[in-house]
Amino acid sequence: MPESYNDNLHKYSSPKIYEFAKDLRQTSTVAEQLLWEHIRNKKLSGLKFRRQHPLDNYIADFYCHEKKLAIELDGGIHNNKEAKAMDDNRTFMLTELNITVIRFKNEEVINNIENVIKSIDEIAKRL
Repeated sequence: MPESYNDNLHKYSSPKIYEFAKDLRQTSTVAEQLLWEHIRNKKLSGLKFRRQHPLDNYIADFYCHEKKLAIELDGGIHNNKEAKAMDDNRTFMLTELNITVIRFKNEEVINNIENVIKSIDEIAKRL
């Protein structure tokens, strides 16, 4: 039987993860705010994206359930070894849930939003 839209929308996230996601929505980075303005309200190919969306034990910066596509934005902290290892683990675990993860640096979003949007659109069309 085909999966309905809401089946596994949050991949069994805990209430604690929901609260943390809610807090993150209140403290978005400049890059997150900029990207959100370009993808919210189905502006990108009619796809519905959610921001700071709980998925299992993780929170995706942006998530399109229809395409099972997570978008992660990485600031400077993501350059250190520990953060990189955590990012790699998160990507692996989300991939295990059949979710495609794409990453952009905050600077890419701020300095070249047009190319970021084009990349997201091209990847989403292939899914």
